[in-house]
Amino acid sequence: MRSKNNKTIIIAEAGVNHNGNMLLASKLIDVASDAGADYIKFQSFDVDHLILKKTKTAAYQKKNLNNKISQYSMLKKYQLSEKNYKYLINYSKKKKIKFLSTPFEEKSLNILKKYKMDYIKIPSGEITNYPFLKKIASLKKKVLISTGMSTEDEIKKALNVLKKRKKDLTILHCTSDYPAKLKNLNLKFIQRLKKFGYNVGYSDHSTSLITPSIAVALGCKVIEKHFTLSKNLKGPDHKASLEPRELKAMINYIRDTENMLGSVKKVITKSEQKTKLLVRKSIVASKNIKKGEFFSFKNITTKRPGYGVSPFNIKKFVGKKSIRNYKKDQFIK
Repeated sequence: MRSKNNKTIIIAEAGVNHNGNMLLASKLIDVASDAGADYIKFQSFDVDHLILKKTKTAAYQKKNLNNKISQYSMLKKYQLSEKNYKYLINYSKKKKIKFLSTPFEEKSLNILKKYKMDYIKIPSGEITNYPFLKKIASLKKKVLISTGMSTEDEIKKALNVLKKRKKDLTILHCTSDYPAKLKNLNLKFIQRLKKFGYNVGYSDHSTSLITPSIAVALGCKVIEKHFTLSKNLKGPDHKASLEPRELKAMINYIRDTENMLGSVKKVITKSEQKTKLLVRKSIVASKNIKKGEFFSFKNITTKRPGYGVSPFNIKKFVGKKSIRNYKKDQFIK
């Protein structure tokens, strides 16, 4: 079992699934807390600092929204105010879950840094945003950086900008599809990321409940997963998110995985100690043996239980004289 200090950090990503409604946002905090997540995370942006007004929506956003709205108009509905942040932070404290929000541009970053969050999360879309990365590198904050849509070269360039934060930086493997197909998750790349010398994590956009557990088995220390109150709600990310029962099940799978992984030491359990004496074998006489008779594979064999001499030592007896009489099935000493 992992120690408490080595537990996987689980981030329940509410994102924009609050739909601009603080009551809905509060319910998302309730769900994340009840499910046992370590953090609830939202997204912070000022659309006038983030996006040009005529920028088109992504294919998955068009499909989920079923209209031709621009990114600007779509995201305007989900923009949080500083008043909203204060409310969500206080409500998270009340529900005993830690608060995070991902800044998508510098204005939001400057607001969020006042609230002493444990991490600054860099979303996949900002991994090539040099000025933004430079600003984050200057902050004395732990950093999470998602790598969706990125080449290995782009990842390395971003890490070079953030090298001041090396001890406090976790790289999140990510496939930026919503939802991401299982065949596109490429989880083995996590092993490659570990060779970069940083902690690694996984931001999962699939609808599977077990992919985060696989990522933990591959060495991820942080898991981030989108969730919603209902996949049927209107909005860009609901359909690619887990519902409350699924989020709780996913977290339970991760905690079970941590227990299953154990440690690098070979541990024999107490129940195994009891069982091994009954299922292992000892050296015994396969027929009656007289004193002075030579031991051979014709008159000694191995049988359960394992209370006697281990079969590993049988060569020490073969070819030597018996110093006593043995009856069939008697332990050889």
